[in-house]
Amino acid sequence: MTHDLFIGDRLFSSWSLRGWLMLEKFGLPYRTHMIGLYSGTMAADMKPLAPARLVPALRLPDGTVVGESLAMAETLAEHHPDAGLWPTKPTARATARWLCTEMVAGFTALRGQCPMQLKYRWEGFTPSKDTLADLQRIETLWAHARSISSAESGPLFGAYSLADVFYTPVAARIIGYDLPVSEANRTYCMDLLSDISVRQWRAMGMTVEYDPFPYPQNLTAHNWPIGENSKAATVSTGPSINSACPYSGKPVRDYLELEGKVWGFCNPFCRDKTVADPGAWPNFTAMIGGVNDS
Repeated sequence: MTHDLFIGDRLFSSWSLRGWLMLEKFGLPYRTHMIGLYSGTMAADMKPLAPARLVPALRLPDGTVVGESLAMAETLAEHHPDAGLWPTKPTARATARWLCTEMVAGFTALRGQCPMQLKYRWEGFTPSKDTLADLQRIETLWAHARSISSAESGPLFGAYSLADVFYTPVAARIIGYDLPVSEANRTYCMDLLSDISVRQWRAMGMTVEYDPFPYPQNLTAHNWPIGENSKAATVSTGPSINSACPYSGKPVRDYLELEGKVWGFCNPFCRDKTVADPGAWPNFTAMIGGVNDS
């Protein structure tokens, strides 16, 4: 039984990222559907999901539509009790729910001044007093979570949970705007963003071009610090070393070049997400590794 997830954008929609991680990270079956967040078609695209009006939205296998991320989280945890979405221990579970609820309801200064974007790391950004207060509160909550779980590093409650899902876009803001937090919490942010699923989400987002860029900053832009500084590039023709797409198994018709070798894919999306971050895709790295080892 497959869930249907409706998202708006990958590079900029923090709530869409949360909705996707709820399903992707816990191995729940789903199909992704894109809503035109920046194309002007959002209202029409959302109409079949009414009264849901924002992304993400979830349609359950029985046809029930669930809006709002926290409601989606609780519904998925209820439907998949063995998936481990919430921490197992009652005290940790209650604390994780608290952290997620405060994230949904709070940090308005941080969210307003620092829109999530996964393309650049900005140099020279100056956070407001209210944004600094939000960061201090986030660090307080993270410290409290670790005092409950005794997890000194890694996921807040020892094992990855919905708490880490809900704070991944916060981590993207901290790293993307180079905001001041402790070294331990910066490491936690980098751990969240280095997760292979998050790298894949970003790589898929990088397949879309934006003109103009939705959230410009009059600042120096540096490369995103997680993932490869990709040396791959699209090329117009083959032949490629492989005859089947590493993701779909279908015949190849779109190509990239990496380190002097040409590789093929079944469509431009498969090619372009690989160009964005070749190391994020185990099927691709296994394929090229097999050839390089032979």
